[in-house]
Amino acid sequence: MRLLALTCTACFTLSAPAMALTSVTFGTNWLPQAEHGGFYQSVADGTYAECGLDVTIVSGGPQVNNRALLMADRIQFHMGGDLLQAFNAVAEDIPVVAVMATFQKHPQVIISHPGEADTWEELKDLTLFIGDNGFTSYYQWMISAHGFTVEQRQPYTFNPAPFLANTRTGMQGFLSSEPFAILTEAGFMPNVFLIADAGYSTYATTVEVMQSTIDNRPEVVECFVNGSILGWYNFLYGDNEDAIAMILEANPDMTRDKVDFAIEMMIENGIVDSGDALELGVGAMTAEAVEGFYAAMVEAGVVESGLDWAAAVNFDFVNQGLGLELRPE
Repeated sequence: MRLLALTCTACFTLSAPAMALTSVTFGTNWLPQAEHGGFYQSVADGTYAECGLDVTIVSGGPQVNNRALLMADRIQFHMGGDLLQAFNAVAEDIPVVAVMATFQKHPQVIISHPGEADTWEELKDLTLFIGDNGFTSYYQWMISAHGFTVEQRQPYTFNPAPFLANTRTGMQGFLSSEPFAILTEAGFMPNVFLIADAGYSTYATTVEVMQSTIDNRPEVVECFVNGSILGWYNFLYGDNEDAIAMILEANPDMTRDKVDFAIEMMIENGIVDSGDALELGVGAMTAEAVEGFYAAMVEAGVVESGLDWAAAVNFDFVNQGLGLELRPE
C-alpha cells in the first residue's frame, strides 16, 4: 500500500527542499515495542521529514522519566498513558496537554484460565492479581461499575507463577505481553478480557506537549501529530519492515514473533483504529468521550469532582479524517 505524503493542507511545509529540518525529541513511556510502531514508522519512511521535522525517539523504561524531561523542556513531545495522567496534570496545575490519542482502547486486560472464567461476569468469582497502580485506578472503576470487590484482589508482583499455579485466579496484563508470555511459556492461550470492552472508556497512549509549545509552535505540533497519524496507518496496514527493524535494534530484548503478535492483537481488537477513529481518523479524541470518562472516574472515586477536565486535552490537531483512505476496505 502506498504511503501518503503530507501536504500543505495537512501540515506546514518547507519553503524550499534545502531548508534545514526542525529537530524535536519524542520520549516514549516504555521500552521500544510494537505499541510504539507508528512513531517509528514515520521516522523510518520519512513522513515526519516530509513536513519539516527531524524526530528523535528516546525510549522510556523502569528508571526513565521522560515526562519530567517534557516539563523541563528537555524534550518536545511525550507518550502519555491514559487520561488519568492528563487529569492529574490539571489537578496539579501542570500545563501538560494531550493533543492526540494513539489508542482508542486501553490495552489493559484481565486474563483467566479457559473454562474457569469465560465471561467478564465470571471474573467476579476469581481471586484477581492486580498491581497497586491498577488497584487505585481501573480496579476502583471495576468495583464501582461492575461490583468487583476489594477482598478478591491480591497484589500482583508481575510474576505469572501464582496465576499459573491456581486456575481459580485471574491476573492483570497488557494485551500483547502477558497473553504472549503465557502462550509461549505455558503452552496455552488464556482468556483475555479488555477492560475497554467492559466500558473503561479512556483513550490511551496519548501524545503530550506543553501548552507553551502549542502557543508558540503550533505548526510543529501539527506536523508531529499528522505524521504520527499517518505513521500508524502505514505501520498497521502498509510496509512496516523498516520500522520493525528500528524497534528490534533499539530494544535487544524484543523479538520479531512478539512484535508480530502485538500487531495482530492491536488490529484484531481495534486498539488503534476503532471507535471515534473509524470516522474521524487515527488519533481521534472527542469532548464527549473525555467528559464521559472523567464522570466515571469521579463516580469511582479515582479523581476529584469539579476539575477542569477540558484543560487536559486539545482537539485542534485531530479529528480531520487524515489517512482514512489508507485503511483497507
